[in-house]
Amino acid sequence: MKTPFLPTLIGSGFGSGFSPIAPGTAGALLATLIWFGLSHLLDKHAIWWATAALVWLFYIAGVWAAGKLLPYWGKDPSRVVVDEMVGVWIALLAVPSGHVWYGLAAFVLFRLFDIFKPLGIRRMEQLPGGVGVMMDDVLAGVYSSILLIAVRWWLGH
Repeated sequence: MKTPFLPTLIGSGFGSGFSPIAPGTAGALLATLIWFGLSHLLDKHAIWWATAALVWLFYIAGVWAAGKLLPYWGKDPSRVVVDEMVGVWIALLAVPSGHVWYGLAAFVLFRLFDIFKPLGIRRMEQLPGGVGVMMDDVLAGVYSSILLIAVRWWLGH
């Protein structure tokens, strides 16, 4: 059965979710590259606001798209990676504009939290529909962001 175009485009992270290898990582990497591109175009305040806007826009669109795709692809399908995009953008909220090492740390920390799902992250998957698809990655992003803020504070950055 053919999936509807717009939910597929959004849910698959512009197609990155169709990667044959590690689709979640592909979606998070695409989001990180988008952030790095924007961070070179925007000042340090504008990048934070742009990232926050991406989080909210894609969270809402992701809940909708994932909800539309669940009947076609099943519960929390690997092709839906908009949740990984939102999660890594949440982690990147703690990163100074264009800072490569902190940006890479945000990506790695987010993927580790997303893969291993400690500290209640796995429980978020029990929420219904598209919210359940999105919320585990939102929480993984929040934990990553908190950890990065703590490291930056400890290092005096």
